[in-house]
Amino acid sequence: MEKRVCLECGMKLSGRKDQKFCSDYCRNTHNNRLNEDATKYVRRINNILRKNRRILAGLNPDGKRTVDAITLAEEGFNFHYFTNTYQTQKGNTYYFCYEQGYSKMDNDQYMLVWKQDYVK
Repeated sequence: MEKRVCLECGMKLSGRKDQKFCSDYCRNTHNNRLNEDATKYVRRINNILRKNRRILAGLNPDGKRTVDAITLAEEGFNFHYFTNTYQTQKGNTYYFCYEQGYSKMDNDQYMLVWKQDYVK
């Protein structure tokens, strides 16, 4: 007869034959360790997105404003990360970090906007 032990701590298991862990704590610890790399990656991306959103919201308290690229860069804005895009009928592309958006204009200027209800 094989000895069944907890996959996390190695304690002897008693009970159901398909039991893998001795407690919820061991089960959670084991699964958190298995998913650690993916969780770190997602956490890093979410932190960048939240920072971008805070920067846009701080620079655009009234809903529409033009700023230059240097201002965004000095605040630490990362142009590579956004949650979604919206293309207008005129062909302008808006990039959004949650409900805060921006569109590149001429001369390294950016139009900052809030997401409107019609933007999906």
